[in-house]
Amino acid sequence: MPHETLRIGLAQVNPRVGDVVGNQRLILDAMARARAQGVRLLLFPELVISGYPPEDLLLRPDFVSACEQAVTEIAQQCEGMQVVLGHPQRLDGHLYNMASWLADGRIQGRYCKQQLPNYRVFDEKRWFDSRPDTLVVECAGQRLGVLICEDLWAPGPARAYAAQGVDGLLVLNASPFESGKREARLQAARAHASALGLPVVYVNLWGGQDDLVFDGAGFALAADGRLHSRQPAWRDDLRVLDWPLGMQPASADWPEAVEDVWQAVVTGTRDYIAKSGFSGACLGLSGGIDSAVTLAVAVEAVGAEQVHALMLPTGYTEDLSLQGAAQQARTQGVRYDVLPIEETFRGMETRLQPVFDGRGPDVTEENLQSRIRGTLLMALSNKSGKLLLATGNKSELATGYATLYGDMNGGYAPLKDCYKTVVYQLARWVNREREIIPWAVIERPPSAELAPGQRDSDSLPDYPVLDALLQRLVEEDASRADLLAEGFDEADVDRVIRLLLRNEYKRRQGAPGPKVTPRAFGRDRRYPIVSGWRP
Repeated sequence: MPHETLRIGLAQVNPRVGDVVGNQRLILDAMARARAQGVRLLLFPELVISGYPPEDLLLRPDFVSACEQAVTEIAQQCEGMQVVLGHPQRLDGHLYNMASWLADGRIQGRYCKQQLPNYRVFDEKRWFDSRPDTLVVECAGQRLGVLICEDLWAPGPARAYAAQGVDGLLVLNASPFESGKREARLQAARAHASALGLPVVYVNLWGGQDDLVFDGAGFALAADGRLHSRQPAWRDDLRVLDWPLGMQPASADWPEAVEDVWQAVVTGTRDYIAKSGFSGACLGLSGGIDSAVTLAVAVEAVGAEQVHALMLPTGYTEDLSLQGAAQQARTQGVRYDVLPIEETFRGMETRLQPVFDGRGPDVTEENLQSRIRGTLLMALSNKSGKLLLATGNKSELATGYATLYGDMNGGYAPLKDCYKTVVYQLARWVNREREIIPWAVIERPPSAELAPGQRDSDSLPDYPVLDALLQRLVEEDASRADLLAEGFDEADVDRVIRLLLRNEYKRRQGAPGPKVTPRAFGRDRRYPIVSGWRP
């Protein structure tokens, strides 16, 4: 006798960490929309009740209790529909990353995550215990095994379900975005589908949380591993599937690489501002490429009416910078003010002369200009309630080509994990249909404009070379010998290694920003501030 059709819903949602009440409301709203479409089994992502990652909130018994109570209340409102969702749960004195199966007004079964990731950005063994487990959801004659995120990347959990004769796998995920990871998720799921002959349904959360961004992009695979359907990236989505999965072409909903990075930095910025309660964004607009792209991100994230840009020129600021900044501000319709700081800068130089003992000008005076700007920008942030965006990129942070308490000031750094060469790609993508960032700004030689005729290339290798070195050093842990064998110039290698190692103290004090590469500074790359290691 053939199975009846089972309508499954994949709820791709954007929870807020710690907001148990708000997340519960978000879940109930999605349930109402799914019920209206005839969904009988609705899936939500990993830890959707608490948001991901809840970090040391999990050490608070009252927080965990609130999550447990929310699950009980949701179960009482799922009549006519079955729900599988993720949450933290205490059992027998242990805390688990759990999925609960809700039906008929109560909790029908639970599954504890078995594979706890404890690498790069993940610290799940700090909070959770694991145990061998299975949960088979039975609905409309189908028997479906439940996995949570990392369980999909190991062979054992899926094979255990195959041995039980299930009809497919349901996978709840909180998988952060990084370039290239989406294909890796597909391949991991495809390996199980093909090897075990089981369809796989994969739902992921989306949105920004501190220095992580989640892209959603859930999918369903047929039993032979072919793509049945996929959810869009970077937005809410309720995808409805009729099971058993018939073959149909999957729509091309996922962005290309540059657009993906753009969406990641916009999503991270938008959610950091909104979830933190700021009224908008402010930034220093210098006439350079980094602040130009950051302004475009801010406008996309919160709207032009909520963005305030300041130009803070000195005598070293070139006319092209003044013209380019003003042009972009007009084009994007943001509030724009010019506050010259030359008088303030010269006054501080004079005030410091007695304690500088007749020493000549050096990088101290350059940094002084940046710190005046940082102070004024923070004052604007305080007065307006807008979040100050730092405009630095990964190449600068890696080499220390940034000023503590100056251009590093800010609550969030949208380009923190974007190499300079990627910043240029983003600028050109922004201008793909019309000129938003002046082409003169994109094409000019980069400069901090803190000294006469200054250019970035005076202090750093050209950015294509620098970024290639940094990618090997930061993301792939290449050695000096590796780089020399690959043909990099010895002087460039030694200078970049020296700068990278000596500037951890700056990076540790920098603002968070969205992770878009396989290895970002911060929780993803944890080097000591003080270290005697030198290759």
